[in-house]
Amino acid sequence: MKHPVREGIARARKSAVHLEMRDSYTPADPEFARWRAGHRYDGDPARLPDWWGTWRDVVEEATARGVVMRRARIVSEPVTEYIRYEHDITFANVAAGELVRWLPRRKAADIPLPGTDLWMFDGESVLFTYFSGVGEVVDREWRTDPQIVQLVSNAFELVWDRAMPHEEYKPV
Repeated sequence: MKHPVREGIARARKSAVHLEMRDSYTPADPEFARWRAGHRYDGDPARLPDWWGTWRDVVEEATARGVVMRRARIVSEPVTEYIRYEHDITFANVAAGELVRWLPRRKAADIPLPGTDLWMFDGESVLFTYFSGVGEVVDREWRTDPQIVQLVSNAFELVWDRAMPHEEYKPV
C-alpha cells in the first residue's frame, strides 16, 4: 500500500478521523527546517510547500462527497517547537475542509487512549501508525476488530468533546 491514509480517505463514505498524540514528527522535514529558520505562512496558501496542494485536493474531494474529516491533536504544554509549526500551518487544513481541535495532554489524562496515532474510517477500520522514538514512520497496520474500532471510536469522541477548535487554541 503506497499511501494507506489517502487510500482510506478515498474509500471513506461518511467519516475520516485522525488522532495525533506525538509532540514531534519527522524532525528532518525540510519544511520544518525552513519554519525553524524563520519562514512563516501567515495564513497565505501561496506560501505553503508544494506537497500541500495534493493533500488539499484529497481533503476537498472527500469533503465534497460528504465525508466529515476531523483531526484531534493531544499536545504537551508547554508545546514543542514542532507543535508550534503544526499550529502555524493548520490554517490550511481548516481551509481545505478539515475540522481540527487541540487538547492539552493534562486534560486527556483520564481518557483510555490507543498507544499510537491513527486514522479511523467510517467507524469500521483503523489504520495505526507506528513511529520511531524521533518521530519517523516505521510501520502502519490496518485493524477492523470490532473491539479495537470501538476503543478508538470511544477515545476519539472523548478527546473531541474536550478539545478546543483550532481557532481558539493558542499554543502555550
